[in-house]
Amino acid sequence: MSSNTKDLLVATDRLKGELNHYRQMQSDKVTKAFEMEYTYESNKIEGNTLTLQETALVIEKGLTIGGKSLNEHLEAINHSHALDYVKEIVTDKMPFTESILLNIHRLILQGIDNKNAGKYRTVQVLISGAKHIPPQPYLITKEMEDYFIWYNNNKDNIHPIILAAELHERLVTIHPFIDGNGRTSRLIMNLILLQHGYPIAILKGDAESRLQYYKALDAAQTQNNKQDFINLIIQTENDTLNRILKAVK
Repeated sequence: MSSNTKDLLVATDRLKGELNHYRQMQSDKVTKAFEMEYTYESNKIEGNTLTLQETALVIEKGLTIGGKSLNEHLEAINHSHALDYVKEIVTDKMPFTESILLNIHRLILQGIDNKNAGKYRTVQVLISGAKHIPPQPYLITKEMEDYFIWYNNNKDNIHPIILAAELHERLVTIHPFIDGNGRTSRLIMNLILLQHGYPIAILKGDAESRLQYYKALDAAQTQNNKQDFINLIIQTENDTLNRILKAVK
């Protein structure tokens, strides 16, 4: 672990400790606002064109937005349901398992691609604009077995934010699903963070932030250099903590 990463973790954990002091003052409105923003940004990364306000109207009011596709509406609703499910897992103190992963993915693709929702892909895929080529479909089962073996061997031994970042990167690198890998990976990351008392990390979907995210992923996938990606996730969590503290103070 680099000294920069250690410094980032120390600063982030200090903020988490400060937030714990204010936790009772954090209103449901603040929490819901951040969750809505997370759904909006995570979908935006994948190309969804709903604005933050439109996303809120679709999820909270059940409205349809003129000029937007049915799938874009479903992506907003589905992500919100998947996040609710993640929060239930955390509240019920359920361990992260393969069935939970598949349930999250099923919720993400519900009504969009029911045939592939909650199922590993059976065809080879290429990721547009990426150098990394995901493994062949016949390797997916073994890759996912190794994924959960790695998780169970490391879940109590490394810092929770690094654990969350690793599970995010490893899943999106395996790319086990035909679609919805990014959203599912980010939800798994936030499941781990929530389990350890951290707020959700909101990766941004604007062009500059998305490029930084994809460059960090590319370095992890093609050069086995995960430092930039891990630091990006720590910094993202740090930013979220600062914003929540500013709101509750």
